[in-house]
Amino acid sequence: MVRRPLGNHHDGPDTLLVTSDTTQTEQVAEETENLRKLIAGVRYVLFDFDGPICRLFAGHAAEDVARRLVSWLESRGLRDLLTEEERVHPDPHYVLETIHRRHPQSDLVTELEGRLTQQELQAVASAMPTPYADPLIRTWSALGGQLAVATNNSARVASEYLTRRELASCFAPYVFGRTLDLDLLKPHPHCLNQALNAMGADRSASLMIGDTPSDFYAAQDAGVSFLGFARNHDKEKRLRSAGAEVVVESLEPVLRTLRAQA
Repeated sequence: MVRRPLGNHHDGPDTLLVTSDTTQTEQVAEETENLRKLIAGVRYVLFDFDGPICRLFAGHAAEDVARRLVSWLESRGLRDLLTEEERVHPDPHYVLETIHRRHPQSDLVTELEGRLTQQELQAVASAMPTPYADPLIRTWSALGGQLAVATNNSARVASEYLTRRELASCFAPYVFGRTLDLDLLKPHPHCLNQALNAMGADRSASLMIGDTPSDFYAAQDAGVSFLGFARNHDKEKRLRSAGAEVVVESLEPVLRTLRAQA
């Protein structure tokens, strides 16, 4: 670290503090400018659902949902379809996709997906809004942006949540989610392409907001810009490792930047 002299050749903690504060200020300024450039001129915004809009399983734990799916498989005598490690995986989508890989396009996958959708619907009542998501959505819509949801969750679930939050009009009718062909889940760009085509979007003026590497890869394949949302350091690390260049820990600076450009 280069230290800045204070005039009396004292090289103590105060000197380091000045340099550290200066570096942090410069970093914040650079991140703010990168965010400003990213959203400038954006007219079409694709939101992932669980993460950027809400925490769907905030009060209806995803781990419990995964256990219920595994228990249902076991009740059907299908315990051996999953390894011991897979049976304790905390992500219900992982359980569904694992079964799909072994029995693609089967009645079993269709029924398991339906059970997951029912669990997601139950979770809507206790879902927790992501801070600043509601005002960001309303502001972008009021400024003329066309908004869509592109999610690996059920579109029915996303629509139910948006209706409860009185946000449905900001997106209608552009809510696209999981299909029975699970090969089309993100990172496949299928649901993004559905949204972009339905809106007649100019992809050079389109942005995806997501919180996983799968969202980033789907945005790349769809030919749209990407803004990463990371509620913790681990998520940020995964997004940046995937290649995401602009990542925010809160939607507040996105809202602030958007309002400043209005």
